[in-house]
Amino acid sequence: MQTTIPLKLASIAFAVAWTAWMIWSTASFDSVGIIILTMCGTLAGIAWYFVMRWLFRLIHLLPRNGH
Repeated sequence: MQTTIPLKLASIAFAVAWTAWMIWSTASFDSVGIIILTMCGTLAGIAWYFVMRWLFRLIHLLPRNGH
C-alpha cells in the first residue's frame, strides 16, 4: 500500500469541506456559482495535496519516492 493514500483521502476531504463552506458562506445557489466554486474547491484540494506532500517529505514523514 502506498504511504500517500491517507494524504490523498485527506485532500479529498479538504476539497469537499472547502467547497461546502464556500457555497454555504456565499449563499448563492445558482448553478454557475456552484460549478465555479466546485472547480475552485478541486484546485484547492490538489494544491493542498502537493503542498502537504512537499512539507511531509521536507520533515521526513514521507519517503522521497512515495512508497
